[in-house]
Amino acid sequence: MIHAPLNTEAPVRVMAHLVSGYPAEETALAAADGLAEGGVSYFEVQFPFSDPSADGIAIQTACAAVLERNWRVEEGFAFVKTLRERYPHIPAYIMTYANLPWKAGIARFVDRASEAGASGLIVPDLPFDSDEGLAAACEGKGLLSVPVAAPSMPASRVAALSALGRPLVYAALRSGITGSETSIDEGTLAFVESLGGSERVLGGFGIRRGEQAARLAPHVHAVVAGSVFVDILREKPASEVREAVKRKARELTGFGQ
Repeated sequence: MIHAPLNTEAPVRVMAHLVSGYPAEETALAAADGLAEGGVSYFEVQFPFSDPSADGIAIQTACAAVLERNWRVEEGFAFVKTLRERYPHIPAYIMTYANLPWKAGIARFVDRASEAGASGLIVPDLPFDSDEGLAAACEGKGLLSVPVAAPSMPASRVAALSALGRPLVYAALRSGITGSETSIDEGTLAFVESLGGSERVLGGFGIRRGEQAARLAPHVHAVVAGSVFVDILREKPASEVREAVKRKARELTGFGQ
């Protein structure tokens, strides 16, 4: 089971989000190169889905563009496998929505994730206490099933999730969807601490600047950044993606500074 990053040189641990196949396979790999050179500790690879309920406009648009090219789940597994072969020191987590593993069969989907070299799965619409067997299937293959928590959850559910003692928990730092910038205030930090804090929390939603990452970093296991990288992939020509992504990754991780 791999959940601790092997890249320990960056001051801030960052999990960086990529959408499989966006905007094109080679450009996505160039972005991964930039992320690795920028010192990220984890990859989070989203498998596109037509109705991404937790995603803002940037990631929704990216997923739609990939699906219009008739992207298939096997392409996502192949992309994860390529990342793991290219950067064996950076664990990769698959993020997707319940429809894809349910359609494939939970156990089969987890098998394929394991074969691709993934370290775990993040499925926001499978709640921790009704996950259709995802956690058990992951445990059987030595993967982590990473539950998602949001500040809108009742305190009793936050306590129940925390009591499970999962090695990693994804904390959405605010309610709603991804993309908009998030304020890292005392309420945010209290929520993070209630889930296990720096021992096990992956904290994301709206992280776009180095100052945010530095403020959050002492309170979480890793900072998650997604839309900020997807925006770069949308805005920059393919020839500039690697360097632009590397610059932003270094701003967030503090690597080389």
